[in-house]
Formats: sequence, C-alpha cells, structure tokens
Amino acid sequence: MWRTAFLAILAALTVSLAGCRADNTTKPAEQPPASTPIPAAEAPAPLPPQPNTNDKRPLIVCFGDSLTAGYGAEFGKSYPDYLQADLDAKGYHYRVVNQGISGNTTKDGVERLDTIVAMKPALVVVEFGGNDGLRGLPIKDSRENLDKIIATLKASGTKVVLAGITLPPDYGPDYVKQFNETYVLLAKKYNVPLLPFLLKGVFGVDGMMQHDNTHATAEGNKVVANNVLPLILPLLKK
Repeated sequence: MWRTAFLAILAALTVSLAGCRADNTTKPAEQPPASTPIPAAEAPAPLPPQPNTNDKRPLIVCFGDSLTAGYGAEFGKSYPDYLQADLDAKGYHYRVVNQGISGNTTKDGVERLDTIVAMKPALVVVEFGGNDGLRGLPIKDSRENLDKIIATLKASGTKVVLAGITLPPDYGPDYVKQFNETYVLLAKKYNVPLLPFLLKGVFGVDGMMQHDNTHATAEGNKVVANNVLPLILPLLKK
C-alpha cells in the first residue's frame, strides 16, 4: 500500500511539473502597468531600411533611437514619414530616410556613423540620449558620444539639427539638469539648430502618447514632425 501511495504521489508531481513547463513556454510575459515608463532600450531593434539608390533627391537622414524609428506606431507613421509628407506639401524635393533604431544609445550612434556619412546626406537630424538617461549612464560619456556624432557629421560636410529629450524628475535634479544641458552646450559649440524637447506638445497630451508613456502615437508623431520642420527649412533649398 505504501508503495502504491508513493507511486501515485510521484505521478502527480510529474504531471504538475510538466504543466509548469508548458505554462512557461506558452504564457506571455507579464507587462508593467501602463503608468510605468518602458525604456526605449527594451524595444526590438530591426535594421532601418536603406535609401532607394534610384531616387536622386538629396537626403535628409533622421538619425536616432526608437523615437525616430516610430516604435509602437503603425508602419508609415513615424515622425520621419510625416516630415516627408510635410516637405512634399511645401514643394521641397528631398528624400527623408529613417535611420532610427530602437534601443540605441549615443554609443550605438557613434558606431553607426560610418553608415550615415556614406549616405552623403544633405542634412541629418540627430536624436539620441534618451536610452543613455533611462539607463543612468554617465553624463560625461553621453556628452562625448554626442559631441563625436555632431563633429563627425559636420566634418563630412552635412548640415546638422539636434533634437533633445529629457528625463522624469525621479532621476534626480542634478542628473536631469546636466542631461538637459548636454544638448544646449553642444548646439552652441557647433552652432547647430536645437529642438530642446522632441516631444514638445506631445508628452502628457491625450492621444499623443502610447500607453508606455515613452513613445508617441501616430498623431503624436505628426506633431513631432511639425516641431522639427521649422528647424530644417532654413537649411534647405527649394
């Protein structure tokens, strides 16, 4: 009888463990509450499409992380997509290329510089730093990386526009202040147009931000494009 009972218990444990293994392979990972910001660094990072070599229009490259890539928005509704539509409507003959990769830090941007320079763009909109800040990386390192990005692009002959971002106050006032100052200092050093906050008129506005409270919706990306447009128009030829 004892042997029979033992075998019954062993069989029950085997079934239970098998069920746990099955649950682990099929149950989706729990998501944080909608109010919890999700760092862009955790977004998937597909390679951006390459420009159409048959299109001879001068290139405008939007170079950045998930905010540029349009993470979470429908295909064709990133801010570079809307920027292209705005330029077309105004009669500017340029091709906007989205070179945003979700999760990229300023260090990743430095590592991708050769690819961007090889495109020989007329203008580059640089948007990096958010993932550095969300990870709490040293300001000094982020600043040096952004400095190298801007310096390299300008040395190649392209025009540069710098787009900044900021951080939630819980990262501490000193860190946030230095983080924000990075964009101001570099814009002044290299005399490039600056958009201090890419998500101006988007962050905190109903319908403009996704549930992660980090990335813009399609409607938000329209506003982002309108934020960028006035900075680049004076640098373009009609």
